[in-house]
Amino acid sequence: MILKRIQLGLIHVAVTMTLVPINSTLNRVMIKELAIAATIVAVLASLPYFISPMQVAIGSFADRNPIFGWRRTPYIILGLIFCVLGVTLTPVAAYNVEQGSLGGWIFAIFAFGCWGMGYNFSTVSYLSLATELSGEKGRGGTIAVMWFMMIVSIILTALVLSRLLDPYSPEILIRAFRLVGLASLVIGFLGLVKLEPRHLTEKVVKTTRHSWGTLMSAILSNRQATLFFIYLVLLLAALLGQDILLEPFAGQAFQMAVKTTTRITSIWGVSALITLAIAGMLEKRVNKKVIATWGGSIALAGFILIAVSGIIINPMVFYTGVVLLGLGTGFSTVSNLSLMLDMTTASNVGLFIGAWGVASSVSRLLGSMFAGVVRDVVTAVLQHPVLGYVVVFSLEAGFLLTSLLLLTRINVDAFRQEADAPSLVERTAISSEM
Repeated sequence: MILKRIQLGLIHVAVTMTLVPINSTLNRVMIKELAIAATIVAVLASLPYFISPMQVAIGSFADRNPIFGWRRTPYIILGLIFCVLGVTLTPVAAYNVEQGSLGGWIFAIFAFGCWGMGYNFSTVSYLSLATELSGEKGRGGTIAVMWFMMIVSIILTALVLSRLLDPYSPEILIRAFRLVGLASLVIGFLGLVKLEPRHLTEKVVKTTRHSWGTLMSAILSNRQATLFFIYLVLLLAALLGQDILLEPFAGQAFQMAVKTTTRITSIWGVSALITLAIAGMLEKRVNKKVIATWGGSIALAGFILIAVSGIIINPMVFYTGVVLLGLGTGFSTVSNLSLMLDMTTASNVGLFIGAWGVASSVSRLLGSMFAGVVRDVVTAVLQHPVLGYVVVFSLEAGFLLTSLLLLTRINVDAFRQEADAPSLVERTAISSEM
């Protein structure tokens, strides 16, 4: 099973590698070098999350329609190809958007849409495969391996990109993205080799997949689930929403070169990896809510320092904030993944795990859109681009503070008592059949 976990991790790495250049380097180039509105960049970067409800349809279709005996592998391959096509085309699309032509806009939507389709096809497929291969008892170990490999890949991809982009030019950027795409395709295919057992019978796999409406009904029917959902959305909107602005901010406020800002992701990644390991060792010794509180508090301090660095124009304060943000993210990742598993019931594991997945998608979408719109509006009103970023980071600190207050009201035992009530089960069963 160790080998299969590593292979699943390689597939996760392959998809993540195509995400890093788009959500970090390209965001910076589009906002800083090409002067494209952050709102537009946020919309393009958020396309995967706009269309994420399609994952339910993709998963259900794959359940019923194996290809040559494989239920997941063909759809993972299709997703990887779309991801690679997207990461190859998006830098070209960015320069077309700068020209402002209708054709450029259409091409940009196509390029970013390709990556979004690939992300949704591959993610639902390899997570389904991970669930099927690991079983309920082995799921935690598989998730740990996949997340560890993902963080390492983020660090390495950012470091390699920073070297490839020295010196920066449009031609070098396009070539670097192509190399990342090619490497991710090779890594993804290595992960797929003899991973999924081949089933030559046409028997339909019995997998329960819930629509977003069903998942939201389950959340709203349970007060503790509702609190946890709002907590996750606020927390993740802050932690993930900064992706779109952190590197452009560094370029704008401190005049950092593209190669320098690209390394910010690796600094964040190393910091997160440290606390991921520490949190993993402390998980059985320290209460999960305590570790989650540590994570949120450290990340809150990080956002405050990042905002202050833009006011006093001090890069050392900025880097300290980035490190704290990474450390807080590491603690938050482990503790909140554990809390997600605790906030489930034996009879409705898939239902609530799916609900927390909805929280992740919603938070990514809202976080990116909020960051882009607020940055543009504040910049237009104050006529000071750096202050636009400062306001966004300050508000994201406010999100984290609110999430920490909500965390004190979350009670796992109370959640399970409500979730096991007959009225909830009946309502969920009815909504599942609609």
